[in-house]
Order: sequence, then C-alpha cells, then structure tokens
Amino acid sequence: MTDRSPLAPTAFPALPAIAGVTLRVAKARYKNWDRCDLTYVELDAGTAVAGVTTQSKCPSPEVEWCRDAIPMGQARAVVVNAGNANAFTGHRGRAAVEAIAAKVANHLSCQPSNVFVSSTGVIGVPLPIDKAEAGLEAAFTAAPCGWEDAANTIGTTDTYAKGAHVSAMIGDTRVDLVGIIKGSGMIAPDMATMLGYIFTDAAIDPVLLQQMLSAANKRTFSCITVDSDTSTSDTVLAFATGKAGNAPLASMEDAGADAFAAALSDLCRQLAHLVVRDGEGASKFIEITVEGAESDASAHRIALSIANSPLVKTAIAGEDANWGRVVMAVGKAGEPAERDKLAIRFGTTQVAAGGLALDGYDEAPVAAHLKGQDIVIGVDIGLGEGRATVWTCDLTHGYISINADYRS
Repeated sequence: MTDRSPLAPTAFPALPAIAGVTLRVAKARYKNWDRCDLTYVELDAGTAVAGVTTQSKCPSPEVEWCRDAIPMGQARAVVVNAGNANAFTGHRGRAAVEAIAAKVANHLSCQPSNVFVSSTGVIGVPLPIDKAEAGLEAAFTAAPCGWEDAANTIGTTDTYAKGAHVSAMIGDTRVDLVGIIKGSGMIAPDMATMLGYIFTDAAIDPVLLQQMLSAANKRTFSCITVDSDTSTSDTVLAFATGKAGNAPLASMEDAGADAFAAALSDLCRQLAHLVVRDGEGASKFIEITVEGAESDASAHRIALSIANSPLVKTAIAGEDANWGRVVMAVGKAGEPAERDKLAIRFGTTQVAAGGLALDGYDEAPVAAHLKGQDIVIGVDIGLGEGRATVWTCDLTHGYISINADYRS
C-alpha cells in the first residue's frame, strides 16, 4: 500500500468473529508483488446471500456470475482476487471464473453457484487460471486469519484496510454485522464502485436480506463518488449464516426487522465513508446536502453534479471559498433550478441567497472551515421538498500521480 490517506482512521477497528465464517488469504501472485492477493472465505451450509452489482454496461464475468447466483439465495464461499480485474477478457475471463467456482465447489462438495467470485485491478488482462488454482490450493490449507488481513488482501490502490462493525437486537438475541471493503479510485455511484463484503450471524430470509441491502445501498454506496468513474467490477455482497439463534426474519413486519435494517444501513454508511476517505490523493472529506429540490431524485442528481465537478473539487483542495463554482455545478445538472431562489452555505456560514452573495458576507469563517479535513456544503434550491446527501473528496495532484502510473 502507498502512504496512508490523511483522512484514514487511526487504526483498524476490533471486529468480532462471525459464527459460520472462516477467512483465509494466500499469494496467487497475480502481479509482480510479494503480498497476499487472494482471499478465500468459507461459509457454513445454510448461509443466505444478497448482493448489488455495478450498473456498468461493460461488467466483468465475475459480476455476471454473481448476478446469476444471487437470486438462488445460498452461499458457501467467496473468492476475491486482487491485482487483476479480469474484465474485458472475453471467453477466457469467463473460463477463469468457472474454474475458480468449480475448484471451490469440489473442495466443499457444493454447487458452483454457491461460490461467489470477485476480481479487482487492471482491466483487459485475463485472470491466469493456473495462478488462481494454485492460490486456492494454498488458501485451502492456510491458517484462518482475521478481518484486517482479509481487508488488506482485497485492496489495490487502497492506502489502509477498511472494516466496520455494528450490532442489533432481534427479540432478546444480539446479532452482529461485520463488513470489509476496498475502494479508492474509479469510484462513482452507479450502485457504487468498490468491492464490499458484509457478514452477519443473523437468521434472515435471502429475499428480505436483498430488500434491506438494496434499500441501504440506495442511501449509502450509491451516494459516494471520488472521480465520477464507474468500475466494471463492483459488487457488494451480504451473507447471513443464521448462527445467532434469533427467530428468523422473513418480513419487515417481523419483530427486530427494523432494527436489523437500520444496523445494516449504518454499516453500509460507515463502509461507504471509509472508501471516500481513501479517495486517491484525497485531503478533504466533503459532505454535500441539497434540499428544496423538486424531488429527492432531482436533489440527488444536483448533489452529484457538485460532487463530481473538477472545479469544485480543486477549489476545495486549494481551500478556496469559491462558491461560484457550486452555482455553476447546480446550473449544469440539468435539473429544475431558479437562480434567484438559490442559497448556498459552507459549514454553518451562509454565503449566498436569493441569487447573490449575502450583504456583509465575511469570507473568513468559510476560509477557516475549508482549512479543516471535513468540509460541509449546503445548497437550497428553493423549489420543493426534495433532499439528498452525497459524499466525495477533493481532487489533488496525488490523484493524477496515482493514475498516471497505475499499470507500472
């Protein structure tokens, strides 16, 4: 990993073991490096699965494999390859996924469709089947590892391992949810762009788990952007082993379903924020809230227009209180807006309203706010009740440096 992001947490959190989940890592050597790059997760029989995948029209065969397997609702293993996205690789890419799933299925005596596969890294290079199979052989006999090792192994340009934990009560039973995630660049909300894995010991029907994950995704992963680029490989999978012993959840009407859904959404939000805080070259974490739009969907699109604007992002990187760039981004969003009803604030300081700067506007508190690492921008469109919040980071020379030599 490269130098740790200045926005990173001070340390990887203490995450509890999840009953029915066994983590192992190995060196498949997909690139010329001396690090673990294959993560193998065994899941006890009876584990339910749900997932969301990239909306890219050029998805990897791993994404297509997961899309086909998710509706079946059952999982026994996950394999994550780092360093090679295996995307845009034709029939050879599909053959690699099938070989991985077949090898794991044979090892566990399960169906290949119970094996979920993800890959991340360089696009256009077929995943070498011989290296994948050798890596799996090593993983099968490796000692179980902890969450931090697994989180490090799934990373590519990430500068730190990302993980989070929440819990919920279902009746009198406590259930735990743990998530690990990778993502740093090629991050844009079209589902959201990264690889994320959530594990819980709760007993929950896969259809309900899918409903909850899709809802949580809409409010979290699909509300982040680093660079407006949507990956070919992105996947978030949730696995429920049922080992906690709670009364199984099958409907949102069941006792404890609301608490579990809230915990899942909280976990997804934490993981999404960790990705933005590791945005390539980032020095600022930016929250953008748009209210007063004609609809929530319109507010979301306006917020993304601001978040994805290179001019806004570079101004914040330079700690320049140039609110005119926010006006520009609102205007270009293609959503209903009226100049003379627009209001803008930075932090808690109102800077413009009614289509012009406030009388007596003092830039000093805004400049002070922009010197911090956590930046807040608020926009009121003044037309309706629509509201949305998105999260992004600034754009610095570091982003260019990372991506200019990514393949070297």
